Amino acid sequence: MIKLLLVNNKTRILLSNFSSPESYKKALKKCFAKYSFLAVFYLLVSSFLYPDLNQIHLARVQYDGGGDWYNDPEVLPNFASFIAQQLPINISTRERVVRLSDANLFQNPFLYLTGHGNIVANDMEVTNLRRYLLQGGFLYVDDDYGLDESFRRFIARVFPEKSLVELPLSHSIFSNFFEFPNGLPKIHEHDNKRPQLFAIFDDSGRIMVLYTYESNISDGWADYSTHQNPDNVREAAFRFGLNMFYHLFVEGN
Repeated sequence: MIKLLLVNNKTRILLSNFSSPESYKKALKKCFAKYSFLAVFYLLVSSFLYPDLNQIHLARVQYDGGGDWYNDPEVLPNFASFIAQQLPINISTRERVVRLSDANLFQNPFLYLTGHGNIVANDMEVTNLRRYLLQGGFLYVDDDYGLDESFRRFIARVFPEKSLVELPLSHSIFSNFFEFPNGLPKIHEHDNKRPQLFAIFDDSGRIMVLYTYESNISDGWADYSTHQNPDNVREAAFRFGLNMFYHLFVEGN
């Protein structure tokens, strides 16, 4: 299977594992039909010369304002390991940390933001994130209790013309790989409200932002010793995370 991401006018492979030589040929044929010869040639050569470019990287967003953006540093490596167990893809199990002002922001197809406190971003960071998302990037935000108000203010600056939309149970993200007939799993109690999954879409219907509220999915990706979540709760968190990943990078919108 093959999936291309056009970010900052560069073509990058995201998924490049093929079940047979025939599937590889079919994927290349699709590439040549959709993209220029030079783009595909660059894609193939760079995957051999620079194998790190052929990996999916999960990156954590560092932000100002006093919120603990850094908490539970094991969650992305653990989540990446679970993805690698379930899907035949080349994914790095090392966490990257990026700021929204970083030039290499566009090299990361998956951004993760969490914390308990305030998010502060300057105008350049807001503009850079907007550009990144509109050009094919993705941001997952998990409210770690206390982030909701600050995040909603922040994302309204990024997309003043768009709104967070709650995804209905009929959306494929609840059933595409693992079944979640009751919706988003609740990992931590927080205010004991109903867990909700929100999205922001681009004009073509692609999900650019996913936001989990009153659920705290990523806490379930932490080591057992961090939060002492039972095994079944941690498994539900990993499984729903995989559904999100599968929809974004395999299933498509």
